[in-house]
Amino acid sequence: MAPRLNFSDWWGKETHRGTPVIVKMENPNFSIVEIDGPDAAFKPIEKSRGKNAKQVTWVLLLKANQAVGCVAWLATILWTLIGTIKNRLIFRQGVSLASEKLGKSNLLFRIIKGCLGVSLVMLAFEVIAYFKGWHYFQNPNLYIPHTSDVLGLFHIIYVAWLDFRADYIAPSVQKLSTFCTVLFLIQSLDRLVLCLGCFYIKCKKIKPRIEGDPFKSDDLEGSDDSYPMVLVQIPMCNEREVYELSITAVCQLDWPKDRLLIQILDDSDNECIQELIKSEVAKWNQKGVNIIYRHRLVRTGYKAGNLKSAMSCDYVKDYEFVAIFDADFQPTADFLKQTVPHFKDNPEIGLVQTRWAFVNKDENLLTRLQNINLCFHFEVEQQVNGVFLNFFGFNGTAGIWRIKALEESGGWLERTTVEDMDIAVRAHLNGWKFIYLNDVRVFCEVPESFEAYRKQQHRWHSGPMQLFRVCLPAIVTSKISIWKKANLILLFFLLRKLILPFYSFTLFCVVLPLTMFIPEAELPFWVVCYIPILMTLLNILPAPKSIPFIAPYLLFENTMSVTKFNAMVSGLFQLGSSYEWVVTKKAGRSSESDLLAAAEKDLKAFGAPQISRGASESELSELNRLNKQKDETSTPVKKSNKIYRKELALAFLLLTASARSLLSAHGLHFYFLLFQGVTFLLVGLDLIGEQIS
Repeated sequence: MAPRLNFSDWWGKETHRGTPVIVKMENPNFSIVEIDGPDAAFKPIEKSRGKNAKQVTWVLLLKANQAVGCVAWLATILWTLIGTIKNRLIFRQGVSLASEKLGKSNLLFRIIKGCLGVSLVMLAFEVIAYFKGWHYFQNPNLYIPHTSDVLGLFHIIYVAWLDFRADYIAPSVQKLSTFCTVLFLIQSLDRLVLCLGCFYIKCKKIKPRIEGDPFKSDDLEGSDDSYPMVLVQIPMCNEREVYELSITAVCQLDWPKDRLLIQILDDSDNECIQELIKSEVAKWNQKGVNIIYRHRLVRTGYKAGNLKSAMSCDYVKDYEFVAIFDADFQPTADFLKQTVPHFKDNPEIGLVQTRWAFVNKDENLLTRLQNINLCFHFEVEQQVNGVFLNFFGFNGTAGIWRIKALEESGGWLERTTVEDMDIAVRAHLNGWKFIYLNDVRVFCEVPESFEAYRKQQHRWHSGPMQLFRVCLPAIVTSKISIWKKANLILLFFLLRKLILPFYSFTLFCVVLPLTMFIPEAELPFWVVCYIPILMTLLNILPAPKSIPFIAPYLLFENTMSVTKFNAMVSGLFQLGSSYEWVVTKKAGRSSESDLLAAAEKDLKAFGAPQISRGASESELSELNRLNKQKDETSTPVKKSNKIYRKELALAFLLLTASARSLLSAHGLHFYFLLFQGVTFLLVGLDLIGEQIS
């Protein structure tokens, strides 16, 4: 046998250098590391081998401490929430019942209460059947005993209920579910088309542009004749918090003084507020601003009547354009220079609308959720309709009209609570085109309380249905093209104003809970999960910073469908609540453009002399007296939360349906109904805009 060559031993003998060292110790209490060579002791040691059992124990204890802290934080929030619910719902501490009129407007609440009572009885019945084992009769593969085979009255009733439910109730619920699903798909397709149109606009960089210098004059002396005459109107009513901000912003518009007139249209019935507004107008008049104050003794027609009265003045005929700002809007100084030039050489343009920007969008959860909706409205809906259709609904403020377009369209009418949409539709029927400027933004506020937001949404969703009833004959008989009529009737009114609140309320607040008690009628998984998530992602894309609020947004939108559906029905059938007009409560948040007032407050706090505003001594003393009177009369009002009965009833209905879903092993439906019920509960107790900690 040939000798075996061991190359590893040969290589080891060649590489080892030096004398090996052997250390002997008595009673060693540590391990011995064998060193093969002089360089082995200096090789890097892996960090993972340096960890001992004590270090691992400390890491595990730290992780456990963090987990316990998180659980304790969640438990504290839950305990605080339960305590708040107990104080408000049971003891009625610091709350009042929301004003809900009796009669036809309260019919929805009665229907919900009836459904809640029936669902509680059905839940009790299903629980008894579940623990008795009768629910296995739902399996068609199992034998269902006849009446003579079963023992017990409840068992007989349960079997009869199963037959009646499957033969008579389930088909109707399934048809309603299919109908709402079809409407849901149509509305989702419309939303998808709008998003694709917005994406196309972004890719092609399509936007209205101004050619050349519109204010360049051939006159060597630099005359202001190239600047058209502009009228600015600020309608307001008891706007104590924001009147000064809006007047200050408008008076600082960069436009020749002799080509600009500002009208303060005050409908206030509070004499103190009237005097404060008069004093503010006098102060700016002293500075040379062409501003006047108008007050109506009889407040008829609300905002539409106020604007109509102002346009009837004789001096209005000298002006070519009119810009309108609500009391909380604060335009930048170059607003007119960015909007008025779009009318030049475009005689068919009747309206230029700008975008809203919100100074309090991060105030609480409610304002963040509103910002998502309004960003989609301006970024997608208004921009796409403006580019491809030259038509969109006037937002009532932050826009400038050609006065000729207003006059030829019939002027302001008092027939609905959405006078802005009314004049826009009539102008469109008369052939006028609109331009939307997404890059020009005007600062304003969104409601910070749920009560104010709820009333605003009621007016915004009942008014379009009023207008649809009134102007439908005019749309049908107008001379515009067929596809424009179809766009107005099918898309603008029916799909986006009527179908949207109808299916969102019926599908997610009525049909989905019913499918828990009637398992024979099922909703497809993609209707409950995939499509809503996709549509929510599309809605939230224009406001990417709001992506962390995607789950609350989805639940809150379904919750608001109750208010929107109720408003839509009241407007469609001309109920009493459709004619209500409540001025949205504002907090008076200032924008970045209001730096002068902030600097003045800082100087005043440090005892520095006040910034001179050009007012006389008598006017300043009068202003100080009015401010003092304002501080004395304005007593601090304790915040009173509301309890909303419809939302609370639906909350318990959805929570009951979620409990029923556990018996049917519908995991996804359980979580959706549970979270939706909790959201309804928070809204019903007016907790949506508060911080619970």
